[in-house]
Amino acid sequence: AAVNLATNTVQVEYVPGVIDERRMRAVVQSIGYDLLLGDEHEATADLEEIQRARMSSLKQRLWASIALSTPLVVIGMFMMHEPWANFVMWALSTPVVLVFGRSFFINAWKQAKHRSANMDTLVALSTGVAYVFSVFNTTYPSFWTSRGLMPHVYFEAAAVVITFILLGKFLEERAKAGTSSAIKKLMGLRPSTVLREGSNGQTSEVPIADVNVDDILVVRPGESIAVDGEVIGGESYVDESMLSGEPVPVAKLVGAQVLAGTINQKGSLRMKAQKVGAATLLAQIVRTVQDAQGSKAPVQKLVDKIAGVFVPIVIGIAIVSAIVWWIFGGEHAFTQGLLAMVTVLVIACPCALGLATPTAIMAGMGKGAENGILIKDAESLERAHKITALVVDKTGTITEGKPEVVEAMGLEDDAVASALLMIESRSKHPLAEAVVRHLSASPAASTQASAIATAKADRVDRNGSATLTQFEDLTGKGVKATIHGTTWLVGNRRLLEEHGIAIGPEYRDAEKRWQEAAHTVIWFADAQAVRAAIAIADRIRPSAAGAIARLKDAGIKVYMQTGDSRRTAQAVAKAVGIDDFRSEVLPKDKAAFVTGLQQQGHVVAM
Repeated sequence: AAVNLATNTVQVEYVPGVIDERRMRAVVQSIGYDLLLGDEHEATADLEEIQRARMSSLKQRLWASIALSTPLVVIGMFMMHEPWANFVMWALSTPVVLVFGRSFFINAWKQAKHRSANMDTLVALSTGVAYVFSVFNTTYPSFWTSRGLMPHVYFEAAAVVITFILLGKFLEERAKAGTSSAIKKLMGLRPSTVLREGSNGQTSEVPIADVNVDDILVVRPGESIAVDGEVIGGESYVDESMLSGEPVPVAKLVGAQVLAGTINQKGSLRMKAQKVGAATLLAQIVRTVQDAQGSKAPVQKLVDKIAGVFVPIVIGIAIVSAIVWWIFGGEHAFTQGLLAMVTVLVIACPCALGLATPTAIMAGMGKGAENGILIKDAESLERAHKITALVVDKTGTITEGKPEVVEAMGLEDDAVASALLMIESRSKHPLAEAVVRHLSASPAASTQASAIATAKADRVDRNGSATLTQFEDLTGKGVKATIHGTTWLVGNRRLLEEHGIAIGPEYRDAEKRWQEAAHTVIWFADAQAVRAAIAIADRIRPSAAGAIARLKDAGIKVYMQTGDSRRTAQAVAKAVGIDDFRSEVLPKDKAAFVTGLQQQGHVVAM
């Protein structure tokens, strides 16, 4: 059996004739857990509902415990000698111990029935003994006063310990909810319904679970692709950044492969489903995340292990303390022995084990959150100081993750800028959006904004003559358009070469410089010559180089991995001071690279 503590799931391999799921559930229920069976989606929904209810209940119990424990501590510290103090503390601590902390006693009893002990046993034993002892001392103080001793009470200790441990449990549950939200976000990349084309050519909306291999699906602009498959009709650009890290959407023509979870941009696609359900690349990534999250903090495992032997040892020491007093204690031997036994049990309450660990984790996670670092579990936090290698993605980590215009030539001419804006506002190409953003923000924006409005208003100017008379999308090259009788070309070098347009020396120098920096170059030309050139790149974050330098100073080796081309990767790595980089890698290759580093003895963060 492989238990995943982050997702509350268990994978079991069993012999059907010997045991079945129903009997497994009975066994699991007998030790205080529950086992949900059935359809995976149904079970997940049920589990989420149970977790939500548990979080809500835990939160209510925690706040109620805090509300009662606060005055309890004040009375216990500053007003303990008042004649009414013990009775008020008794009243305040009873709901905390017996109502809000009842789960510890229930679980301890279940553990005892199976001849084992854990943290719950320690909590129940120490708080239970402290509470019962205090009730006795409040009810029969004369038992102690007649022997010349003070009738001490430990109500506040019992209540505060339970409150702190409830806080620890709440933080643990909240961390679990956070880890499962990462999986939910991944699952959310996939739509719940799809448009399926029937044999008669009609489309109908069906749940994703009903899609089979070889079904024909229609993906409209802006929709997520539901399954892995092949394009059999239409053309578009698809944003694959969530899988490859590549910021620029990829052109998809007939015969191209498309993947579940990626987003179709502006064109409509017909595709044939090839991999559905658990076979898709997205489902495999989700499974990888789930496996990675099935971890428990090593210190927590150690705590549980120690607790198993700690409880019997503590009980043994308490009994030995009592016996030693009874034998050698003189006049008040029995009383002192009883007091010593209770003291050992109360003192042995798992302060260091049960409270320091969640409190330290909380402090660490809080400090991380202040600095924009979300820590997925205690193990990550515990191992962080041992990191020797850091693997980073390029897109969105070192860079901003969004293509932007970084440099331009020839756009000082308002007529050129307006014509380019009018054409790019109609283009489907993803880089066109970056050009439109740049031109709209430039000083001549007012002129260009009116041009864009004209371009969108049925392509008619104030005189009633057509402004943009022809527009042709040349996939893989760019676009060709006619404005006021002038033909314009926007696109790559190949488009200019096909139309016999020469590139002047000043533009060639700029192109060389931009290509060395791994920028994408967009050309804008009329029928005779190049009128403008634009360099587009995914900007490097201003803080990246400094952060990498500090990591290197701390003795951590930094590796960069990206789905981008070698030239782009090389330019970015050089700019931020990374010596080791890998380009054109897929997500599964990234995981294999991390494993390789671990096999070399590195503690790896990614």
